[in-house]
Amino acid sequence: MILSVVFFSQTGIGVLGNSFLINIFIFLFISGHRLRPIDPIFTQLALGNCVALLSKGVPQTMVALGIKNFLDITGCKITLYLHRVARGLSLTLTCLLSGFQAIIISPNNSSSADFKVRASKYIIPSSLLCWPFHVFLNIFIPIGMVDPKHSRNVTKIQHYGYCSHVVPSGFWASFYTFILSFPDAVCVGLMLLANGYMVFLLYRHHKRVEQIHTSCVSVRGSPETKATHTILLLVSTFVSSYFINCLLTAYMAWMESPAWLVHTSAFLSSFFPAISPYVLVSSDSHIPKYCYALCGRKPQPHLDRNSK
Repeated sequence: MILSVVFFSQTGIGVLGNSFLINIFIFLFISGHRLRPIDPIFTQLALGNCVALLSKGVPQTMVALGIKNFLDITGCKITLYLHRVARGLSLTLTCLLSGFQAIIISPNNSSSADFKVRASKYIIPSSLLCWPFHVFLNIFIPIGMVDPKHSRNVTKIQHYGYCSHVVPSGFWASFYTFILSFPDAVCVGLMLLANGYMVFLLYRHHKRVEQIHTSCVSVRGSPETKATHTILLLVSTFVSSYFINCLLTAYMAWMESPAWLVHTSAFLSSFFPAISPYVLVSSDSHIPKYCYALCGRKPQPHLDRNSK
């Protein structure tokens, strides 16, 4: 009962927060308000988070209540496929966010100015291409699904409680691992590089401000710096939960796993989708401005100062 409450609360709170962000950005777009280039990516990330939470949290809540193997083979294939696509979207879109923000805050010169303009134009088409990419990348995921009610005679089976998946061996194990891991490894590597570069730029800017001793210049004053802090916090949350979950998933693929480990892995896989909207709301000063714009009210003075 405690586990079911935990998974249900995680799913409900996460879907509520992501739906709030989706509605804000959609209403602002329809009403003609000017959005930042990263706001459409936040919208797509929130949509992917909702799919990830529903495809993982709802079945896991049923399993925690003791209702196992309640899905047929078709339901298992659709559920696991949607979760894999949504998980890949969260990874790729978060990578795009960190890379785009690293370009935006890079030092201004004659060559980088044109590159920044082109990056702003291509960021939305690039994010839209992530959807068909992951849809086709994970197309073979349902192939390995087996009916959980008729999987007793198969030895290498990974059980999720509501679904079962054949663990490949030999050449196919290496092939599937490479196909699924290579894009993830590239995205995580790019995120770490972009984060390191942004931290370096912020540190150098902080040192310059200290050297000139100018009280009117603030390290946190510019909108670009505030957006950078938001994305750094978002990416750090994603990478930490992603690495821990990958270690648990790799262990469960090769070793007999206790029930608590399976539940822990499921909780971690939904941790970032559930918490990311609240990270954005609490750290992005533009979100309160958007809320006031929807209500037809002017921002409070302290909110307006923080967003400038």
